Amino acid sequence: MWPYHPDLLATPVPRYTSFPTAAEFSPAVGPVEADAALRGVESDLSLYVHIPFCQQICWYCGCNTGAANKQQRLHSYLDALHREIAITGARLGGGARVRRIAFGGGSPNAIAPTDFVRLVDALTLHMPLEEPVWSIELDPRTLTREWGQVLGWIGVSHASMGVQTFDPALQAAIGRIQPDQEIVQATECLREAGISSLNYDLMYGLPGQTLDQLEAALARTIELGADRIALFGYAHVPHMLPRQRRIDASALPGQDARFAMAEYGYRRLVEAGYVPIGFDHFALPGDPMAIAASQGRVRRNFQGFTDDQAETLVGLGASAISCFANLLVQNEKNAGRYRMLLSQDLLPAALGVTRDREDRRRGAVIEALLCRGEAELEPALRAEAGGRLGVFIERGLARIEGNRLTIAPEALPYARTIAALFDPYRQDSLRRFSSAV
Repeated sequence: MWPYHPDLLATPVPRYTSFPTAAEFSPAVGPVEADAALRGVESDLSLYVHIPFCQQICWYCGCNTGAANKQQRLHSYLDALHREIAITGARLGGGARVRRIAFGGGSPNAIAPTDFVRLVDALTLHMPLEEPVWSIELDPRTLTREWGQVLGWIGVSHASMGVQTFDPALQAAIGRIQPDQEIVQATECLREAGISSLNYDLMYGLPGQTLDQLEAALARTIELGADRIALFGYAHVPHMLPRQRRIDASALPGQDARFAMAEYGYRRLVEAGYVPIGFDHFALPGDPMAIAASQGRVRRNFQGFTDDQAETLVGLGASAISCFANLLVQNEKNAGRYRMLLSQDLLPAALGVTRDREDRRRGAVIEALLCRGEAELEPALRAEAGGRLGVFIERGLARIEGNRLTIAPEALPYARTIAALFDPYRQDSLRRFSSAV
């Protein structure tokens, strides 16, 4: 059993897909800094391509996305994205090599398969590809056989589907109706296309959700053979995401129930043979993510837990974030302004933060704690966090031996809270973040 200490979970904390987090981004970083960072890339890198459109908008969703119901707007966006691919590729250093390419959103399959092929052609033409691993996020409700054929032709091997829940009542409560058969057909389509690593996104903490409903979703996911599972706690922040106001907040499970769901999900999946990755991902033993976990190679970036070892991630598309050793930079979020900047052949970088040595040192500790459950602390960091760590050590949730801080295996729900102790930006401002569990 996981020890339950609600007082230690009461404060919202970041998910730490970067450090510093996006809350620290400012207009002080923009096109000039992005240009210099791109020209300095002389090693392996990964690309993330953002498609901010969905055929249907789900009420719970926190992504930067809009309805793909105006073809001219969609085509104008794709024209701008093609231009960004070209001007970004021209700026990369001569030693740059693209090893991975991920398409996310929104839903990349909100565009036509032919438009997707054109994007792949543009990447092939303008980027220094080195037999990259291709991955894509997909909406099973709009996954056609034609899409499956295109994915197979390109050689996409990794895919992630937004499933969330199989229960019709819960689907109605969050505005995402997708019958079981749609999930089955999408899974079969992707397997036929050659997808060897298939992830299902699932959620707990949904309005009116019970443990029995979560168990049913987990059992069905195991039955359908997902290679990876991401089990996320629903974050209800309608003050930031107005679409969430359509969700009945009075039906949301309390912290006690959320904790029980997270613990049950973890134990159910581990008992089914899945390897736990960090605090909310799971993978079958033969999956590359599970292999990376066994070798201590799991990383964390803007796409969550990953086995990607590249230090540089270049984001393409409106709101996409790029990660360089000394810089984090985000593209313009508004699709209209994004298009306008690229119509003038300008990099669309709008916000960001520089990372000094101290940021990188703290970021490494936070990443190690979240990915491996332990981290080496320099004496200054240990001394700084010592007092705040005391309550976790006293309750058996963590221990310090020498300069090594270790989170107890049964203290997984507290990993983000412990990691936040090393984040000086968060000590006085945590209200905008999601529940710790």
